[in-house]
Amino acid sequence: MSEKLFSSMRVVALPTKTNFRGITLREVALFQGDQGWAEFSPFLEYPPEECVPWLQCAIEAATVPRPKALREKIRINATMPALNDRSEIAKILDEFPGCEVVKVKVGDQLAEDIARIAFIKSLQPDIKIRIDVNGNWSVGQAIDSLTQIYEKIGSLEYVEQPCRSVEELRELKSSLTFNIRIAADEAIRKAKDPFAIDLRGAADILMLKVQPLGGIERSMKIAQHHGLPVVVSSALESAVGISYGLNLAASLPELDFACGLGTGALLSSDLGSIPIENGAMSLTAIVPDFEKFLVSPERHQWWQDRVMKTWSKIA
Repeated sequence: MSEKLFSSMRVVALPTKTNFRGITLREVALFQGDQGWAEFSPFLEYPPEECVPWLQCAIEAATVPRPKALREKIRINATMPALNDRSEIAKILDEFPGCEVVKVKVGDQLAEDIARIAFIKSLQPDIKIRIDVNGNWSVGQAIDSLTQIYEKIGSLEYVEQPCRSVEELRELKSSLTFNIRIAADEAIRKAKDPFAIDLRGAADILMLKVQPLGGIERSMKIAQHHGLPVVVSSALESAVGISYGLNLAASLPELDFACGLGTGALLSSDLGSIPIENGAMSLTAIVPDFEKFLVSPERHQWWQDRVMKTWSKIA
């Protein structure tokens, strides 16, 4: 990593509107290169080894020209945290105008999950539902939970990472008595080698998150290798990171599903604006306004140390 890129680093803390997987303040590091600003924002608990592709993505975004865009607008899904307060649920849905799909976080309390989905359907009867379990179910739990959701709510567009391992996903898929698409997320992005994973009989859709997968070029190679339909999603990034995810979505040869790139709507404040209009977002180059979000010198030093530890795993 060049000294020029390293010295350009800024670190910000962005508040969220609600508790999202335990996060109420999202810390993000930014680098400025010849291609503009880039983001490095692995979650705080990730060790240096797991941060490597995130840093590789940031370096690519700062230094490598964007690929050719095949589309200017990207359809997106609404994102619903694991909330139970109906006024909060309604308020969050309003942040995603025109979205025809909502991804609902589930997996902790089935009765609450079903009530959350049912309330969303009562507000928007025609909206498609996809659920995200983050690998929290065993195969048995997944069979029981998906069966109850199917019986009480109806069909889902897909279920994202219902179980942790590829083997469990394959067992689940062969055990279900009704059809439902399975999307692989953590099974790919947390794998030591995403190219070595065999998703046949385990997944129908591939989730692409540009930072955890190491950048646009590597994400596209992973998608080509597995040959599955893809959904480009986010890792609760700032507008800088979301902008790069939009570049990935825009450059894919095929994009049949709405993408999970609207999570900036869950932040109280952001580094720039990429509005959601009629259920879609447009490619937008972000020049971040970060001054009022800068972290303390101690947190900045923590991130500097983190970048150097991560870089030591690459160099």
